[in-house]
Amino acid sequence: MYLTGFADEAAQDLATQIKATKEIGWNAISARSINGTSIHDLSEKDFNKALKLLEKEEIRVPEIGSLIGNWGKKITDDFDVTLGEIERAIPRMKHLETKIIRIMSYAQERWGEEQHEEERFKRLRVIQQRFADEGFVVAHENCANWGGFSAKHSLRLIEEVPGLKLVFDTGNPIFQRDRSKSEPYPFQDALGFYNDVKEHVVHIHIKDCRYPSVGESEPDYTMPGEGDCHLQHILRDLKARRYDGGFAIEPHVATVFHVQDGEAPNWEQCYKSYVEYGNRVEDLLEEIGWKPQPFE
Repeated sequence: MYLTGFADEAAQDLATQIKATKEIGWNAISARSINGTSIHDLSEKDFNKALKLLEKEEIRVPEIGSLIGNWGKKITDDFDVTLGEIERAIPRMKHLETKIIRIMSYAQERWGEEQHEEERFKRLRVIQQRFADEGFVVAHENCANWGGFSAKHSLRLIEEVPGLKLVFDTGNPIFQRDRSKSEPYPFQDALGFYNDVKEHVVHIHIKDCRYPSVGESEPDYTMPGEGDCHLQHILRDLKARRYDGGFAIEPHVATVFHVQDGEAPNWEQCYKSYVEYGNRVEDLLEEIGWKPQPFE
């Protein structure tokens, strides 16, 4: 078991992302963006510069947090956009020696409207096969996408897309209504979701948060162990199951990706929050007698 994180929540530039990672004592970053640009959308010049810095600082990249099929893309969008992302991501994963790529199942349509399920399955089969042909693991994350509607929806993806694996994000169920249940569609339960899908999970994203207040859509993000995500229960179960994959922190505590329109993040606050979050996760693991290892 190893620890990593979306260090673009600590800083935009890679040098400071690495600094935060090393301050916690880790040797891995889950690559998502550098200076606001996705790792698979960087220019060749900028990517090569990043690659050299990662190699110099001996920082590994166990996971690419790609934009493929994410909540910002509709299933009715041109599939060529996705195909282009795949073709750019594959050579970069090879250079980085990365094995896991996070994908999603395209944005949720308004509930009750046409969800184009068969088109989603068709596209994900292509995505899965393209990466599998190169020896990579494709892992779908439960977020604001079709698979995030409920644990049953995620399991349906497993049935429909041979070889697909799952990233389980501990915090995402807290702001999602369970569309497998009847109206008024209760919020999902993180522990219940985890228990339903855990057989297929190869990677974990750690968030913790409290359920949204009445009339609000966003949860209140907390330090790990202080929210409604049953994080300690999930960690104990994973330890008992001899899970040997990664935990990637994705704090959101400093609201990097949830700032109000026109509001700039306080990057000093983001950096400090990210480092503290990583230390708090290590504390939770220590409480249950689980010692992480450097990523190899």
